[in-house]
Amino acid sequence: MIPPAISSSTAETRASEREPSLDVLAIWRPIRKHWRTALSTAVMVTVGVGFWTMRQKKIYEAAATVQFDPNPPKPLGGKVENIVEVGNGAMWDTREYYETQYQIIKSRRVSLGVVRDLALHHDQAFLLNLPKDAPVPDAEPYDEDVAADILRSRVTVDAVKQSRLATVRLQDANPERAARVLKKVIETYREQNVDMVLESTDEAIGWLRAEHDRLKGELETSELDLHKYKEKNNILSVDFADKSNLLREEMGQLNESLTTVKNRQGQVSSRRNQVAKVRSDDPAQLPATEMLKSEFLQDLRRQYVQAVKDRDALMKAGLGKAHPDVQAADTKVETARAALLAEVKNIQGALDGDLVAVQSEVGDIAGRLEHAKKEALELNLLEIQYNRLRRTKENTEKLYSLVLERSTESDLTRRLRVNNVSIVDEPTVPSGPVRPNTSLNLTIGLGLGLALGAGAAFGRGLLDRTVKTPEDVETALGTTFLGLIPEFDPGNAGGRPGRRRAMKHPELVVHEEPLSGVAEAARSIRTNLAFMSPDKPFKTMLVTSAGPAEGKTTVGCCIATAIAQTGKRVLLIDCDLRRPRIHRIFRGRGTDAGPGLTTALLEGHSDSCVITTEVPNLFVIPAGPIPPNPSELLHSERFRTFLASMAEQYDQVILDSPPVVAVTDAVILSTMVDATVLVIRAFKTTKDLARHGVRLLNDVGANLAGAVLNAVNVNRDEYNYWYKYYRKDGGYSADGRREADAPTDAA
Repeated sequence: MIPPAISSSTAETRASEREPSLDVLAIWRPIRKHWRTALSTAVMVTVGVGFWTMRQKKIYEAAATVQFDPNPPKPLGGKVENIVEVGNGAMWDTREYYETQYQIIKSRRVSLGVVRDLALHHDQAFLLNLPKDAPVPDAEPYDEDVAADILRSRVTVDAVKQSRLATVRLQDANPERAARVLKKVIETYREQNVDMVLESTDEAIGWLRAEHDRLKGELETSELDLHKYKEKNNILSVDFADKSNLLREEMGQLNESLTTVKNRQGQVSSRRNQVAKVRSDDPAQLPATEMLKSEFLQDLRRQYVQAVKDRDALMKAGLGKAHPDVQAADTKVETARAALLAEVKNIQGALDGDLVAVQSEVGDIAGRLEHAKKEALELNLLEIQYNRLRRTKENTEKLYSLVLERSTESDLTRRLRVNNVSIVDEPTVPSGPVRPNTSLNLTIGLGLGLALGAGAAFGRGLLDRTVKTPEDVETALGTTFLGLIPEFDPGNAGGRPGRRRAMKHPELVVHEEPLSGVAEAARSIRTNLAFMSPDKPFKTMLVTSAGPAEGKTTVGCCIATAIAQTGKRVLLIDCDLRRPRIHRIFRGRGTDAGPGLTTALLEGHSDSCVITTEVPNLFVIPAGPIPPNPSELLHSERFRTFLASMAEQYDQVILDSPPVVAVTDAVILSTMVDATVLVIRAFKTTKDLARHGVRLLNDVGANLAGAVLNAVNVNRDEYNYWYKYYRKDGGYSADGRREADAPTDAA
């Protein structure tokens, strides 16, 4: 079944939808097309890589396994700690330590040691990496640093996962030399590993010895200072705590005595104050305490009180002051008062003496207490200074003991030369080279060759800017693909096998070979044009091309013949008034143009210009004599009238015109017809030229029905099995039946 025609707007929409997506087939097609280029490039690259591999120097690799022991042997016991740890100590499991050791193995220091021990800077075979038994040139010896750099470049260290092992490798062109040098590299690394530890240990021991001498002097000095301090301050071997306790007890007793004396002082002072209050005019008012303490004072008071009572009794009896008894009583009163006051004065004097004595005792006890306090403070100060000197001496003694012990232990460990690096697998002579890897290089060469070949083929495809496939028509030009006309051999009767009959005019292949693939393709184009406008069929159509020699006349004849085969009256007009060809096809080669389109336009008679062809229902008007002004003639009103008249007389009118880009004739004609068909020659018409032709037609508002690919070789890789019935050995319709058995299109 022939697919229906696709509208121009739908084609443009599909073209816009396809542009941003990645078309894998668009990449594969040029590669498949130019597969010979891709294959030859791949073969050349692979062969070149093979020759290059064969010419490469063979490199051998010696390998050895080294173990880093986290717990090296300790002959002196676990309690003896080294000044410099062999290994990584507490940080043994850190990745930094292992990475550091890997770099040390490849370090310049190790390489220089190997170079000097083996005199590699004089070994030209090693320096130039010459194979075994190769001639050694005479040359000056290299610098040791340069030889060390060469050695470093050949050494690699790889960690063995989940272990404390490392594989050390050395590559060289001589397998025996590789094993010998690698063995020396590992031995030098082990020796330098111990040497670095011993070097650090020696430095530490030297520092410890210097500290030992210094601390010994400081200890002796601190001991002498402590002795001198004791001697100066008369400090015997008595504990300061005992002295402090004695002073504390003494101060307690003095404080208690002082309190007692002060209480007594208060009592004496109170008695004195009470006695001082006794009135001389009435000495009978005595303190009760004093009276209780002195019976004599009590007697004197009683005598004084009795004398006063006796005098008062006499005076109450009416005796006057001049009475002798009263005077005698007064004398007795005065005598008793004087005696009482004298006794009070004696008591007051005694109290004053007691008060002075008590005060003196208070001062004495207070002085002794202050002296005890001062002595206690001085004892504290002495104790502080003594403790300071004692601590200095003890600290110095401890440091001295520690340094002495560490110095002795370090000296012993230095003599043991313990190493935490051991060789698990000694280097052996490699049996085969590691480079070049022939299989890997050939695989890479093949892959690279295929990639370069594909790139070259794709590049060739990109350089080809011609229109090739229906997809190019729709995507690059944005117009509808109407169909294709296969390429055919005019000497093979339309491509039918076994029928070698020369064709008179290849343009009439649809008529002469109706069962050929070309005829089937022409009928497909006819059907697509019919479906372009089923309600209002195209009465007039223009067949043109973007450039010359694209087969527009052949396509026009094929379309006209295919339409005529449906029973319609078709008129084919040659409007190419510059290089006409229609008259050669239907009148024969070598004939002149004769009357035609120009004759009809100038004289107004068209019947004499119409040629009845051998194709039933197909009529032709050739171009006629070539005019000097084709564009003006076709643009005239007379041509419009002529075209309208022909459209009334025939069912279909097809115009053959010049290229649309070369001249303006086709552009003018496209505005006068119902539809325009653009012919594109496959693998010849460039996309830019075809796109320019489409743009010219669109600029004048022409109804571009679509494009036809002409001269298509359907056997090429660009065309898939959908077009197999167009091939030269075809003659089959789309449903697989022979063309003779297929029903005739009635479109």
